[in-house]
Amino acid sequence: MHLRTQALILGVRHHGEHGAIVRALTPDDGLQAGYVRGGRSSRIRPILQPANRVMGEWRARTDDQLASLTVELVTSRAPLYAEPLPALALEWVTALTAAALPEALPYPRIYLALDAVIETIALAPAARGWALTLARYEQLLLAELGYGLDDDALPTALTDPDAREWPEILAALRILGEALGAQILVDRRAVALEARARLVDRLKRAVA
Repeated sequence: MHLRTQALILGVRHHGEHGAIVRALTPDDGLQAGYVRGGRSSRIRPILQPANRVMGEWRARTDDQLASLTVELVTSRAPLYAEPLPALALEWVTALTAAALPEALPYPRIYLALDAVIETIALAPAARGWALTLARYEQLLLAELGYGLDDDALPTALTDPDAREWPEILAALRILGEALGAQILVDRRAVALEARARLVDRLKRAVA
């Protein structure tokens, strides 16, 4: 197995004294895991920040073996982690994607949408500029995994391109959160919802 492609970092877990197991989303090969030697070092650790865009190279002798992974930074999102709301948004959207997707199955629409959400968070001056984009990403992810919501049950923010008021956005986030909790983020994966709860609470306080 040999794969070289751009990818979005989703999550990092320490492994051994110096290494890290990294999960990243690729455009055409879905969610890929790999072992990064020295992943806890001061040189490599910043590259493995969730939401960073990297050039990754996975190598393994067999498909069943955890691949070794080397990474080169393409786009850093480190400055966004200095701001509370963008940091929470990036923590949630990457944790959601990592928890929801099976490994090695292609989801090109999800990759493009996730990349767009991260870019919108990076460019928007305030949460009003990206909160609805994030909600629509959740809606797409549910649909791509076979849990699309009935249009009749959707709030205006998810059906009307011109609906951008906070009450509509928060209503959309509430309905989508319920669907994610019931359909995807169950059992051990439910811990990811804690990041979402922190984000939604912060959004509510920001617009109160």
